[in-house]
Amino acid sequence: MNEYLTTAEVADYLRLKERKVYDLVRQGHIPCSRATGKLLFPRQHIDMWLLSHLEGDQAQRLPPPPVLAGSQDPLLEWAVRESGSDLASLCHGSGDGVRRLLEGKAMLAGIHLLNATTGRYNEPAALGLGGVRDLIVLHWAKRRQGLLVAPGNPRGLHTVSDIATQGAMLARRQPGAGAAQLLHCLLQQAGVEPTALKWMAHAALSEEDLALAIAQGEADVGLGMEAAAQRQQLDFIPLVEESFDVVMHRRSYFEPSVQALFGFVREPRFAQRASTLRGYDVSQLGRVLYNA
Repeated sequence: MNEYLTTAEVADYLRLKERKVYDLVRQGHIPCSRATGKLLFPRQHIDMWLLSHLEGDQAQRLPPPPVLAGSQDPLLEWAVRESGSDLASLCHGSGDGVRRLLEGKAMLAGIHLLNATTGRYNEPAALGLGGVRDLIVLHWAKRRQGLLVAPGNPRGLHTVSDIATQGAMLARRQPGAGAAQLLHCLLQQAGVEPTALKWMAHAALSEEDLALAIAQGEADVGLGMEAAAQRQQLDFIPLVEESFDVVMHRRSYFEPSVQALFGFVREPRFAQRASTLRGYDVSQLGRVLYNA
């Protein structure tokens, strides 16, 4: 099945009439994208939307395990370790984190998922989380995303269009990762067809893996965060500033492990660490962006 479904396909998938799907779109109840001039429905987000509307699911009432899922973030992972929070990290991408949160397999998830229709990040309804009645979204940081290239930028890459015209080998993230979704939107905006690009055979499962692939010459370029380029001593071409946020059930915020994490970020040592990583703005860390 395709990663993006048409209106007819999603109606068949959900066993609804197409008119009902249009009603759900108009009411803002179902995640979709209009970036291509027609309605497209990310299948993974549709699955999450279904999970968030489960009735009588006793498993959701059990305390989730102390696991941080979602997208990899160097500053967040460092804070988890240094805070003594006892949170385990299982970071396989933003989409995977949302799914684990809905299934009760993670206590919180770090995400950076762009809604191509509104241009905003981490909107619960667009992610299929609109049915979660006790969801909260807390801001973590603003991060610079852009092109990671070898030192000296030997291919002369400055835009996503250059990747196609120069025939550069492009490192990719797994479907559902925030960087993969952002790259899809940037290619659409530039009018570049994914089939016109040379893709690395295997997906990089983290920011670190993507940066390492470029540092080792397996790929010429990839889309990632500036801090990942800094760690692998790569050149960085900034493209966008994104919002990286943390989602969880409201009750999870009061768990000792989460309290330890957010208590630690108020210490001077955290601010000092954040200042050494490029591409971060943590001035609004902890701000409540959504409270169902």
